[in-house]
Amino acid sequence: MVARKLSSFSSMENFGKQRPSVYIDPESDIFEELQYLEINAAKTDCVGCINLKIFASSAKKQQLKTFNDIKGLIQQGKKREVKLIIRENAWPVNATIRSQLWPALCSQHQQGKNMLDGFYWDMVNQAFGTTELPEKPIMLPPFVDSTHCLPYHLTKKGRAVADRVVSVLGFASPEISYSPTLYPITAILLHFMSEEECYHCVTSLVAAKDKVFITQTKMLYECTWKTVMQIAKKYAKNSVLYLQRLSQNQKAERIFMDWCWWILGGLPFPHLVRVMDCYFHEGIKVFYRVALAILILFHKHVQSSTESEWSADSIKNDIDNAIPKFCKQIPVSPLKLMRTAFNIRALSSSYITRIFIKTEMLLKSKSVCSGNKQLVRSRSTDNLPTSQSQINIQMMSHTLTIRELFTLWSWLPVRITMYQPVLLYTTEEHGCSLTTFYIRVEQHEPTLLMIKTCNNEVFGAYLSTRWYERNLKDDKGHRQAYFGTGESFLFSLYPERARYQWVGIDSDKNVDHSCELFMAADNKMLTIGGGDGQAIWMDENIRFGKTDRCKTFNNPPLCESGDFEIRVLEVYGFSGA
Repeated sequence: MVARKLSSFSSMENFGKQRPSVYIDPESDIFEELQYLEINAAKTDCVGCINLKIFASSAKKQQLKTFNDIKGLIQQGKKREVKLIIRENAWPVNATIRSQLWPALCSQHQQGKNMLDGFYWDMVNQAFGTTELPEKPIMLPPFVDSTHCLPYHLTKKGRAVADRVVSVLGFASPEISYSPTLYPITAILLHFMSEEECYHCVTSLVAAKDKVFITQTKMLYECTWKTVMQIAKKYAKNSVLYLQRLSQNQKAERIFMDWCWWILGGLPFPHLVRVMDCYFHEGIKVFYRVALAILILFHKHVQSSTESEWSADSIKNDIDNAIPKFCKQIPVSPLKLMRTAFNIRALSSSYITRIFIKTEMLLKSKSVCSGNKQLVRSRSTDNLPTSQSQINIQMMSHTLTIRELFTLWSWLPVRITMYQPVLLYTTEEHGCSLTTFYIRVEQHEPTLLMIKTCNNEVFGAYLSTRWYERNLKDDKGHRQAYFGTGESFLFSLYPERARYQWVGIDSDKNVDHSCELFMAADNKMLTIGGGDGQAIWMDENIRFGKTDRCKTFNNPPLCESGDFEIRVLEVYGFSGA
């Protein structure tokens, strides 16, 4: 027998503590007898999933992992093992494991100390003056896209709670300027946890440093769809060529502009929940893979379908809606969708990162327009330091002139130029010790490292990753020698001005491992760049160093002699970044 369970909420205290939607008896063997089961929940005041199509495998039922099976691995930092379990365990949409699993996955990405119990409700009181839900609609922050406030079958009360969580987040994070996916992700989380837990999860995703989950500016949002379009041309080539042929290249780009809504707005709820299982652990790369899987499955479906609605002429006449329509009617199970996504071979995270960074740099340099609407310009996209930044640098720096500051500022990633520089470490004040350097600098990212030699040469590096990563261990328990990302770059300011970017940015092919050696450090030395030489090397006393050509940045030696004596070393962080 299949049992139904419709939750109802008599008060706000109960909201999120009861599990919404539909309950399917896990002991039933009906999954082995039917291809899928249709469940139509009645329209009540509960939070419920309507018209869900629950797919089941015809294979022998596997023993699904419990939260306790995964909890220990999360605590031990065994991320690869956790990743494989989540990918392989197809928990049904109503599985209660998510009420514990999702908060645990999100908390992995949290920066700083855990929020104290009651912190969220204090924020609610500050923002609204009460913890009672207002009767009138809540004014949503300007970063929300009202056309994509997807409720996922939340009740009126549930939608009000989602509004409040997003509004409090906007109150606490004024730096977020454009983030249309934030509201839908909040609404999905509320299906499996309380309002307070939901807020903690969303803030962890927004503040995550090691992975991207939620873009927070219009430019970075545009980077995502251009990145999907680029990787699709390589990994879903036949699908892209088919769409280009039907659109005659006039609308092909527009199709990709809505890529994330194929997933968040198109997929049935059971499919979406399985995608989110992996997303909360692995980040936005899961969305990229699922988008490619959708393209591949779409192309296969239209090639084999005899239905008139999937004929070339029908698709051509309404090409903007072809993929969203396919997603809503997707003819494969969540398991098949996920396997298609994760079976795309040779699609590495480093390749995705390289394409994303390259796209961001192109948008920054060309001020590319999105469709017919020009990107909203802010002070950060002007690539000029604010007057306060100029004052800060003049007061703090022993190496930079204002002219050099302007040059350096134009090289920084766009999102970083909106933050104020903070001097974290200088040999002039804090002494010459690598130990002190780590104490003051290691938890900050990104950082800007500046060296002035005794010959008055000025050079350095923009480093995307915190120096603390030198202590982290890989899946086998070994400390990683090199770390960092391709957003890092080297620069020289005097006597010559030049920037040396990661070589992978200019290549569409996977680069050799020797070209991905960004940062390395221990108690005896610090290194930036590697492969047939080190771009910058310094000793433990921060007194002597050397610079060579390296494969990672393809740079010449940054000073004439190659060896140098350090007069001043300065390291800057960016407040709020």
